[in-house]
Amino acid sequence: MKAASLPPERMSAGERQAAFWLASVFSLRMLGLFMILPVFVLYAEHLRGNTPALAGLAIGIYGFSQALFQIPFGFLSDRYGRKRMIYIGLLVFAAGSVVAALADSIWGVILGRALQGGGAVSAAVMALAADLTREEHRIKVMATIGITIGLSFAASMIVGPMLNGWVGVPGIFWLTGLFALLGIAVVRFRVPDPVSSRVHRDAEPVASQFGRVLFDGQLLRLNFGIFILHLLLTATFVAVPLALRAAGLPGDQHWEVYLPILAFSIAATIPLVVVAEKYRRLKPIFLGAILTLALTEFGLLNLHDTVLETSVLLLVFFVGFNLLEATLPSLIAKMAPPDAKGTAMGVYSSSQFLGAFAGGALGGWLHGAFGLKSVFVFATFGALAWLLVAWSMKNPRYLSSYLLNVGALDEVEARLLALRLGEVRGVAEAVVVAAEGVAYLKVDRHALDEAALRACAAVA
Repeated sequence: MKAASLPPERMSAGERQAAFWLASVFSLRMLGLFMILPVFVLYAEHLRGNTPALAGLAIGIYGFSQALFQIPFGFLSDRYGRKRMIYIGLLVFAAGSVVAALADSIWGVILGRALQGGGAVSAAVMALAADLTREEHRIKVMATIGITIGLSFAASMIVGPMLNGWVGVPGIFWLTGLFALLGIAVVRFRVPDPVSSRVHRDAEPVASQFGRVLFDGQLLRLNFGIFILHLLLTATFVAVPLALRAAGLPGDQHWEVYLPILAFSIAATIPLVVVAEKYRRLKPIFLGAILTLALTEFGLLNLHDTVLETSVLLLVFFVGFNLLEATLPSLIAKMAPPDAKGTAMGVYSSSQFLGAFAGGALGGWLHGAFGLKSVFVFATFGALAWLLVAWSMKNPRYLSSYLLNVGALDEVEARLLALRLGEVRGVAEAVVVAAEGVAYLKVDRHALDEAALRACAAVA
């Protein structure tokens, strides 16, 4: 067996550069997708052929095409190159933005939004990030990208209404197309070319792992959870902008509500996440957050007639939403097999986007057929259904993913090394993939003997 080199603790300049610029590509794309969420139902009233059902479909349709294409884009990037597939995806996204900007009918916007989702570069970007970083630092890079996605969503909820007052929704779509082209420039000129590309089981789906992931009861509960979470988000924003306007707040002033709500909700979420992880109270806090969503949706059903009532309920909603959005990926990482995390995250992301599609389509249909309150009834029962499913979730093991480059070795050596790694204090699971020269571990970081772990990997 070839001895594994002990990498420096710090990320290299190239790894930091890759993390920053790829996170910026994600940020530009997420801003483009979500800036219309808090403003579109008001704009759609002026489009030819509009109905509430079609407005909801226009909001959510990107989720369907995103779920349909993101995993294939990742597989194609393995074959045809990461950057090539990212360029294609961002060009499709830009084309969809232009179609939506030029549309004067609701069907034109639906087509544009579907094209936007079809530019599903997430898996390809994650794979490129993995190509450009060593195993020992990859979790830091993925965490950087994850934080950027969350901040981009929060910014979009504030910037969207502000831009709507200045350039209108067509202007937002034009800006979104410009963001996509800027993303292409970033990938071309700022992101380094990888020396080599290969499959990374921690960062992208692997076809042979889908069976393990799709039939894992605990992962299915979490996938159902992210489906419902984004269903609730999209359905709620089919109704909330209309409720705020009916309460007397013009659409171009909605950012004055969303700005303090998101700022305070993020501040309130951080200590809850720390308590959940540090004091190992993840399941009760997780269930409490789901119950919070159910109660706030029920509250919106009865108390959405004034701006103050709606704002207070939205603040509580976003505390629960942010908490769940932060803890669900952590639970996936804890419960997924160590060598199938990328596949588990791929299925999880597809479930998230399908939830956004269902929330927009069903929320819009309910609004048109039964009125605004029916959307909140639907969301309340959706949250309660999730609470019932999550109640039987196992208490998670408080384990972290850990990757170790072990160098070239054959299948027999890989099996023997996995057994030795599994005996190191703090290692709960160990899988060594000989073809990749990587050990995929689940570890308890509080108990891990890292020196023994590296020594074990370095000596045959």
